[in-house]
Amino acid sequence: MMERMLKLHKWVGLVGLLLVGTLPAQAQKYGHLNSAVLLLELPETQAADQQLKTYQEELVKKGEEMAKALQAKLEQFYKDYNEGKLAPIHAQQRQEELNAERQKIAQYEQEVIQKVAQRREELLAPILDKVQKAIEEVAKEHGYAMIFDSSIVNAILYLEESDDVAPLVKAKLGIQ
Repeated sequence: MMERMLKLHKWVGLVGLLLVGTLPAQAQKYGHLNSAVLLLELPETQAADQQLKTYQEELVKKGEEMAKALQAKLEQFYKDYNEGKLAPIHAQQRQEELNAERQKIAQYEQEVIQKVAQRREELLAPILDKVQKAIEEVAKEHGYAMIFDSSIVNAILYLEESDDVAPLVKAKLGIQ
């Protein structure tokens, strides 16, 4: 019984190999594009960059105003302290207040970094979706099995043959 099962498995495997060997071999098409360059060429990306720059400048300006106000308070503190206008207990209280304000500014700097990153994601998400959709449409319309992003360093070390699909995607996106 066991011998019959082994023979059956061998025959099934042999028939499978013969069937696979007789199927017509189709060469798969591969494409590549540099998504970083493509994104830079999109007017939407340039507009998003300008919006992000303006937003960041507003946040930085507020931070600079906070730092300037702290600097003025520090100068006044040192002046009052050096002139002997502050009792030791009052000097200590003002130092604690100034340190708290310094920490508040440091916290604000971290918030700025987070807010700018979040705004960048919000602005780029629809653009990235649009580019992804265009890439998928080009792949389907032109029969590409895969499209690689050549902007990623060392992502593809060797590929036998692939087409640069950037002109097709640019045409789909309406850019020259």
